[in-house]
Amino acid sequence: MSEGWHCLHIYFRINQAALMALQPSDRAHGRAEVIDILNPEGQYVPVRMQVSAVSGHRADLGLMLMDPDPLKIDALIQRLRASRLGTVLEPTYSFVSITEVSEYVPSVEQYAARLQRDGTKPDDPAFQAKLNAYQQRLPAMNQQRLYPDFPPFPVMTFYPMNKARHPLANWYKEPFSFRSELMAEHATSGIKFAGRVSQLITASTGFDDWEWGVTLWSRAPEHIKEIVYTMRFDKASAGYAEFGPFYISYIMSIREALEHLRV
Repeated sequence: MSEGWHCLHIYFRINQAALMALQPSDRAHGRAEVIDILNPEGQYVPVRMQVSAVSGHRADLGLMLMDPDPLKIDALIQRLRASRLGTVLEPTYSFVSITEVSEYVPSVEQYAARLQRDGTKPDDPAFQAKLNAYQQRLPAMNQQRLYPDFPPFPVMTFYPMNKARHPLANWYKEPFSFRSELMAEHATSGIKFAGRVSQLITASTGFDDWEWGVTLWSRAPEHIKEIVYTMRFDKASAGYAEFGPFYISYIMSIREALEHLRV
């Protein structure tokens, strides 16, 4: 892969029957194995890893894994399967994707044209100030999209999504200029949540059943609800978005997660 990272979201349910069938020594040994495999400083983990306890019946434990090598990600999953808790950690959902810089992220030239469309003239001092500020922050923004750092927020939600192909709302038949305008509106809505919510969108066309995966981190669960509700009124979402299942979870170490899940 020339740039960006592969990404796996995978969710597990604790199989209580398999857990109860283990001898106490095997259970303790398996717990130690899993803690070692998912040790952030260990030899097995990819460049980014996050563990979380999941709310709701669909899953108990969530992992988000990122690495330049997809086989390194898969090798970690195979180690979990081969551990003494392998029959206890029952996969219920996974999503395979890669990081990308969206085609709707404007170049410096496109941003300048957008400023003019919004009424800021090139001879206005504000025009050059805004353009310079965007030019300076664009490389860092694209770096974060391709090689993201996880924010220090305790709450995470993941969901997959598509752009619609309905006869009266087919995203892929709309001209790029129109799609770009809608995505700019969508981005403006999201900026209002800076400091409370952080977002990462990964691409999954050809990798999974959906086209994108959206990961949101927040300081509190209420912020997740607020941003998702707010952005659904944007034209890009209201007219063209299709959403899959939502998984909300709470970030913790694997040791904390196993204790929380009574494993």
